[in-house]
This record gives sequence, structure tokens and C-alpha cells, in this order.
Amino acid sequence: MKFIFVTGGVISSLGKGLVASSLGLLLKSRNYAVNIVKIDPYLQVDAGTMSPYEHGEVFVTEDGGETDLDVGNYERFLGINLSSKNSITTGKIYWNVLAKERKGDYLGKTVQVIPHITDEIKNTLIEVATGFDVTVVEIGGTVGDIESQPFLEAIRQMKKDLGKENVLYVHVSLLPYVKATDELKTKPTQHSVKELRGIGIQPDFVVARAEVPLSEKIKEKLALFCDVEKEAVIEAIDVNNIYEIPVKFEKEGFGRLVTSRLNLQDRTAQISYWKEMLYKAQNPKKEVTIGIIGKYVELKDAYKSLIEALKHAGIANEAKVNLNWVNAEELEKDDFGDILGNLQKLGKLDGILVPGGFGLRGIEGMINAVKYARESNTPFLGICLGMQCAVIEFARNVCGLKGANSTEFDALTPYPVIDFVPDQKLMTNKGGTMRLGAFKASLLRGTVVNKIYGETSVSERHRHRYEVNNDFREILVNNGLIISGTSPDEKLVEFIEISQHKFFVATQAHPEFKSRPSNPHPLFVNFVGASIKSQRLRINPL
Repeated sequence: MKFIFVTGGVISSLGKGLVASSLGLLLKSRNYAVNIVKIDPYLQVDAGTMSPYEHGEVFVTEDGGETDLDVGNYERFLGINLSSKNSITTGKIYWNVLAKERKGDYLGKTVQVIPHITDEIKNTLIEVATGFDVTVVEIGGTVGDIESQPFLEAIRQMKKDLGKENVLYVHVSLLPYVKATDELKTKPTQHSVKELRGIGIQPDFVVARAEVPLSEKIKEKLALFCDVEKEAVIEAIDVNNIYEIPVKFEKEGFGRLVTSRLNLQDRTAQISYWKEMLYKAQNPKKEVTIGIIGKYVELKDAYKSLIEALKHAGIANEAKVNLNWVNAEELEKDDFGDILGNLQKLGKLDGILVPGGFGLRGIEGMINAVKYARESNTPFLGICLGMQCAVIEFARNVCGLKGANSTEFDALTPYPVIDFVPDQKLMTNKGGTMRLGAFKASLLRGTVVNKIYGETSVSERHRHRYEVNNDFREILVNNGLIISGTSPDEKLVEFIEISQHKFFVATQAHPEFKSRPSNPHPLFVNFVGASIKSQRLRINPL
């Protein structure tokens, strides 16, 4: 059982998750069984109740874990499915310790951060790592943060517990570039490593994040003052595509050095498939523009998996996917002229996607965008809330149910086409009360989604509380809406589509969570493909 701990210094958001993901890929490509864990020092039990503006996307695992978006990067790079156990928070650790204290497990002893919290952290990591050759652990936050101290103390102890040949420390730190003097400054990284060493952790590698390449002189200076070998200073400069990072690390010998330090046999990295994918991504033969009609468009990380799924689909179609971000609120202004002007902007799009989200803000704009896509025959993909908006729009404008809505947005709507399912109406706590994780769906033979998946039974991940109200299914179907996928017991609507349209598909699920650069999700591949085909045939009804 071997561990690689990835810490960060100077500032947050340096890309520790991408470093951890890339290391995991390089080890996995050497045929080692690799697991990967994210530690978040915040007090929440999970990321489920946090606003996208606070923490970016909430990534959902197969078993329904609501996690940090870095877990999504882990899955995409390693091509594996993780679980809620791969996400550890301060809240989870303290929750477990306090539950044991209430049960009397500590036999009346005073419960303290050391040893009880640190032991809980270590035991949790050991449990997650069992059965794997190497487990990569990313410590969220920045060295020096008070919230991270128990985790840093725990990983310090693990080197003593497991032996130095089984534990490796990788420190990711910033080298600021001063344009006026055209030089990289090492002092912030020196201080960050000093802080780390002050709590008993000597990094084995320093990954230097920088805007420009590191000179040999800079590497020598970092090696000297951070007390690492020169070859252990790994350059990590900005890249155009995050999927370049593992290839660059491999060129620097990072994978070889890590296996050597862990006393593992260094095998040849089998990453030819990754390089082929990267070549296609860097050499597209065409371009396509997809409009994302969202409510969190100011913070792109709120749609991280969605962005990556569209990139993957672009690779599969040998196309560069340009994203046009449209704030849904801009499509719902009271002044008709403003609405008309903004909707005309949608005429420049090759495809329209309405993603997931929560709350009333921007909903009418999303519904207007769905109406435009349906009437203009523009390829459309609806995700979760996007499917609900599509059902509302169809009910209002095709079925004649004026005022149709979701009870999430209008509790008094005369036509609640979207509503809680009966057993959800009694729920009071919001944390963990949604339909979360992987659920199976049965697809109607001969439908678009059946042809896309090539299966009649599929599994997709979910994160939502509201469902299509079965009381309105008959009128929706009678007016031409195709319910192309349901739960196996047929009680829940999972997919809808409209015939005689270039591409009009929506799902209650979040298929973006299962897309991989080496295995793009078929829904996105077909949506982007349809958008490419319709480029020169767009019809603007306005």
C-alpha cells in the first residue's frame, strides 16, 4: 500500500487536481492499480448544499456522492468510476468521530484533534487504499491554512506508520512571473516549502506552476532552497488543453521518478491512445458553435463536466467546439423588443444546450430558448433542468396548458407538469434528499436515444428533486412529445424527444458526468454531430 500526497502552496486553484489526475494516469498506464482521493478541509459533510458560485460544479459519483469537481477530473483522466469514499471532508471526519464518541467507543477518554481526528483521517485513507497499489491523495486548500492542519499532521504521521518507501509528498507551488524584469520569482515557493517543513513534511517533488518555462538556473535554485534533487523539480507551465499535462509530465520523467522513489518497477507508460486523442483535439477539421443557456455562466467551473463532455464530443467529431455563453436572464426581459433582440442572437448558434440548475432565476429565459430551438429546428439538448424546461415549454405552447410550470417555481400553477414525486413531499432537510447517483432507464425501441445508445437499458447519474408529473403524460404524448425513456417501472420520465426535428433530445439525468476524453458520451457526440450538419441550414423564424 503506497500513497502519494499532493499539497499546494502560495495560492489556491493552482491545479493540484490536474497534477494528481495526471500522476494517476501515468501510474495506471504502467499497469498499476491506482485509486485517487480528494480531501476538502471545509466543514460541510459534502459539496451538495454549496452554491456553484461558492465551489463550482458539484460532481456526482455512481453511488450518489456529491463531491468536489476535482473528482470529475480524476474520473475523466483515469477512465474509472469513483465513489463517495473518494471524497473526504472535515465534516465527514468530525461526524464520524463524534458518532463514535456518542457510542462510547473512546472509553471515556478526552476526544482531541490528536490522536482521534488524525487517527480517523489515517484510518479512512487506509480503508480507501485497500486493494490498490498506489493511492494519490490531493489535500485541498493551501499550506498554512488553519483548516488543513489536521490533515497535514495525519499525512506526516503516515510516513512514520507505513515507511518512507511507501509515502511520497508532491508540493505544487506558484512561481510568479515579473514581466518588468522578465524573471520567475522563487521566493514564494521557498517560503511555502519552509512552512511545509515546519510541520514536519519534506516534499519529495516540487511541481512549479509558471507562465513561462523554467531555466536550468531556476531549477537549480529551487532544488537548493527546497532541499530536493534537481530532477525532482517538475515544470508545469500553462497549457492550452489540460489533457496535455500527462504527456508533458511523462516527457519530464515524472512517472519514472515516482515509481523509483516508491520502489516500484518502472514499466513503459502505455499512453499512445491518449496521445492520439490529444492529436485529434489539437488538429480539428471543422468548427461548431454551441450556445449554453445557463444561470451560472459568470463562473464556468459551475459547468465543468458539461464543458469537458462537449470537448470530448468535439474530438469524436474532429471539430473544435466553440462555446457561446448566454445568461438565461437576458432572454426573459419584460420589454418585448429586448427579448426579440436577444433571441435573434440564438440564430448564430449551431446548437442550443440548456443545462441543469436550481431555483427560479432565469427559468423563463431557458423556456424561451427551448421554444426558439423547437420552432427554428435548431439542434437542442436538455440536461436535467433543461428537460424540465422543455416539458414546460411544450405543455404551454403545444398542448395549450397556459401557465404550466414546475411547482419549484410556481406552487400555485394550474398545470404542475413538473412536481415532487409523492414520497419527496415529506422531506425537510435539503442535504442528501435528491435523487442522487446512477439509475437505470428503459429506452423505447426505435427512438433517437435508443439508436444513440444502441441499447434498450442504460444507466445515468442523477441530481435533482423534481420529476415530470405523470398526471400530464397522456396529454403531452397525445400532442407529439415522445417519452423515449423511463425508469424500469415506468413511473419516472428519463428521456424525451420530438420527431421531425434535426435533433431535439432531453434527459432528466446528467450524462456529462460519465463522459471521458478517451470515451466520449454518445448523447453529446450525436448532439454536436447534428449541430455540425445543421450549420449551413439554420432557419431563423424571426
